[in-house]
Amino acid sequence: MLSSVAPHRKAPLTDPHGPTVLVVDDEPQLRRFLRAALTSHDFKLLEAETCAGALVEVTTRNPDVVLLDLGLPDGDGLDLTRKIRGWSKVPIIVISARGREDDKVEALDAGADDYLTKPFGVKELLARIRVALRHAGALDPDEPLITMGTLSVDLTRREVKVAGVETHLTPNEYRLLVYLLKNRGRVMTHRQILKDVWGAAHADQTHYVRVCMAQLRRKIERDPARPQILLTEAGVGYRVREALPDPE
Repeated sequence: MLSSVAPHRKAPLTDPHGPTVLVVDDEPQLRRFLRAALTSHDFKLLEAETCAGALVEVTTRNPDVVLLDLGLPDGDGLDLTRKIRGWSKVPIIVISARGREDDKVEALDAGADDYLTKPFGVKELLARIRVALRHAGALDPDEPLITMGTLSVDLTRREVKVAGVETHLTPNEYRLLVYLLKNRGRVMTHRQILKDVWGAAHADQTHYVRVCMAQLRRKIERDPARPQILLTEAGVGYRVREALPDPE
């Protein structure tokens, strides 16, 4: 019975060396599915059924990734996300049956790193977790050079080159490009971009982002109509591709 299970517990493991994933969901069937999928791929697993239990696990166990359902018995996952974001940068991947664009935007704006709509497959889940882990530890904010394909950005010199040729960007174009590159693999909402690149006073001016993105794509994309680096998440925002596809 659900009521007989403690609100938070550590699942038994046979392989303790992998990254730790905290699953926050009150559906026993889904937890069983995730337990089997993740432990078979060398992840350590923590489980919680409530917001209160999840907070205990995050504060005491320090997981590497959180998989979070939005509908929990004692509160909303969005409020839990905001609480965690107040003091922790642990990657949060929302796993929810709520699939509307507005739900995704709200979760990402609250501080989630990614959003996965139920039902989902193991391969997609593992890929999202790998992206979250890379983002959490891969990019040093003081790293002086960011490269992706033929694009290189020298943060020290504020210099952008495409195929070795220096490309002039406006200040807003440069800030937008660097911001997305530093968050490579993450979907950044229009509101997040506006707040962090333009400032909080411009949080509702979504046309700023669209115009700037169109200009930026013309300068750095091989084919601006079919971008390979700066991708659109329809109705949500933008992201930089984790890795470029193989050339045709």
